[in-house]
Amino acid sequence: MSYANFKNILCFALLITLFITGCSEQEKTSLTGKQALVEHPEWTKSANIYEVNIRQYSPEGTFNAFKKDLPRLKKMGVDILWLMPIHPIGVKNRKGKLGSYYSIQDYKGVNPSFGTLDDFKSLVKSVHEKDMKLIMDWVPNHTAWDHPWVSEHPEFYAKDSTGAITYEADWTDIALLNYDNKELWPKMIDAMSYWVEETDIDGFRVDHAAHEIPMAFWEKAIPQIDKQKKELFWLAEWNEPELHPYYDASYPWDYFHLTTDIAAGKKSPAALTAYMAKEDSLFPEHAYRMYFTSNHDENSWNGTDQELFGKDFENFAVLAATIDGMPLVYNGQESGLDERLEFFKKDTLNWKNYKYQDFYAALFDLKDRNEALWNGQYGGEFEHLPTTSDSVYAYRRVKGEKEVLVILNFSDASQDIGFTNFEGSAEYKNVFPPHERIQISNKGLKLAAHRYLVLEK
Repeated sequence: MSYANFKNILCFALLITLFITGCSEQEKTSLTGKQALVEHPEWTKSANIYEVNIRQYSPEGTFNAFKKDLPRLKKMGVDILWLMPIHPIGVKNRKGKLGSYYSIQDYKGVNPSFGTLDDFKSLVKSVHEKDMKLIMDWVPNHTAWDHPWVSEHPEFYAKDSTGAITYEADWTDIALLNYDNKELWPKMIDAMSYWVEETDIDGFRVDHAAHEIPMAFWEKAIPQIDKQKKELFWLAEWNEPELHPYYDASYPWDYFHLTTDIAAGKKSPAALTAYMAKEDSLFPEHAYRMYFTSNHDENSWNGTDQELFGKDFENFAVLAATIDGMPLVYNGQESGLDERLEFFKKDTLNWKNYKYQDFYAALFDLKDRNEALWNGQYGGEFEHLPTTSDSVYAYRRVKGEKEVLVILNFSDASQDIGFTNFEGSAEYKNVFPPHERIQISNKGLKLAAHRYLVLEK
């Protein structure tokens, strides 16, 4: 089904539902004019996400060890903790000594290396006591080869031409599920509902959300699971508009690859303007997009922050936190993560001097207090501000009386910056120390090499 047809059918269905039942079957959705707008959980409007790799976070690699760091993360301004998969890892066809977190042996089990179910419940409770939220990584696309379904329900799995259960590419440690068999659907829904009911989690980050998984499954599953707890948050590891409105947020892979190309000198910063225009044309206004400089995949397989972004890492971190949508930080980035963490074996994070702790705290605090930077439909419009330098990229976001202006110098040299269409003059305050007041007009601004200004009006 095309996206246009999907939207037409969805809007018609929503209108009929609203007329007949007061939209009781679509509690997340309300209508404004002709556009269906999603009412996201209230606590997500200005939220950021922090990804946690329990195995590598501490020497112990346990829930209880991680829990000790909650006060620091709260002080940093973290809103949502995303825990990578916490389930037992398959042994059959395992890769490496410890295996992949994404090879799920038991959807309702806890990896004993991380702790017990009670330990996990205690962690969730502690997170809530600090007024933060916790979402868990969910892997609906595949299981481990020694998951009970392989023997008990082989019909749940995709088969090759010989009738043998198959897998994706070189992912030999996983068995691919087959969503053409709708008997699988209630089993998966039941497993996800278990964690909401039993542990009081706040939502899911869904791995390969639409990879071999039909949208019809999520149209059934998400409203059903949402009934277990109001205001669940859904993050899709996928980049398709049709995932919305059922999902709150999705991955902007094109953005990430564009930023690494800019960092490598393959593209100009000006390409960001075309990207944002394309986003507006493809995705509905209510769609949250999750912007990042790293995550577990990028760090382990593609490079460290310095490898990917070099001298401009801070510029791209500012960009991810202010351009639009929800910013993500991967554990360790606040400490200058300069190593590729191993994926299949123990490789404890080297927590050093927390060099970026205050940097992220300032950005998160700005996002919380300034509605111009809020997520999706709740924030201000993105406006590119052309400058006289090809190496400088500037933009602002404005909502009502709130405004944030960002200026990024991607050059090896300091730049004298002029704005080609900045009318008049306005005073701003620098978000970062020494918090000086800066007068902005169409000329006369100087910015050091690889530096940034984040200005609040």
